Amino acid sequence: MENFAPMLSHVEILLRLMLAATMGGLIGLERERTSWFAGLRTHMLVCMGSSLLMIVSQYGFNDVLRSQLIVLDPSRVAAQVVSGIGFLGTGTILFWKNTIKGLTTAASLWAVAAVGLSIGGGLYLAAISMTVMIFIVLACVKPLENYFFKKKFFKEIRFTMKPTVSISSIEDVLIKMQLRLDLTNFQIEPEGEKELVRLYFKSVSNINTLSVLKALKELPGIETIEAIE
Repeated sequence: MENFAPMLSHVEILLRLMLAATMGGLIGLERERTSWFAGLRTHMLVCMGSSLLMIVSQYGFNDVLRSQLIVLDPSRVAAQVVSGIGFLGTGTILFWKNTIKGLTTAASLWAVAAVGLSIGGGLYLAAISMTVMIFIVLACVKPLENYFFKKKFFKEIRFTMKPTVSISSIEDVLIKMQLRLDLTNFQIEPEGEKELVRLYFKSVSNINTLSVLKALKELPGIETIEAIE
């Protein structure tokens, strides 16, 4: 009894690769629109490459599998796609100013690889449905997320000051700006002969970040100061 899949025609292979390029391109366009490094070309290449590896994995070992003396697991080739995506995902994740960026793009690359594998395996409905859902998540969920959870996000104000600056003077400024200070959102670290101060506060509507910066800057002994979203 034969235990190998019939070989695909050249036309069907080409159609699968073209569909993979289209599906990856749709997701890549959304990432390109938001100016991420992994954009249109990257997502197209990931989807096409995953699709081709799935085709090779499923149909490329027919000659070997014809022998009754050889037992192989062709799915191991496609399984390596997941490992490869890990390296690409690492390149899209950035740690900048105590903020991690690029996680969504890394996840979209991983999801696009799954779409490519599905297309290569002939699961067209699953691949197209997944592409539509990925696009909806990337394009539509972010505005909803900002609307419902924006008030829970925290901002950071970071500044250096001389050791002679009293904590009470900083507290007075924050109280005037309707900020309540406690140990959970106030950190002081030594930085040479100066001190680095980090303030964390909720981004609520009645707080003007520029006013806080200006008020703190006017305190004697406060030097460099910046706000971090």
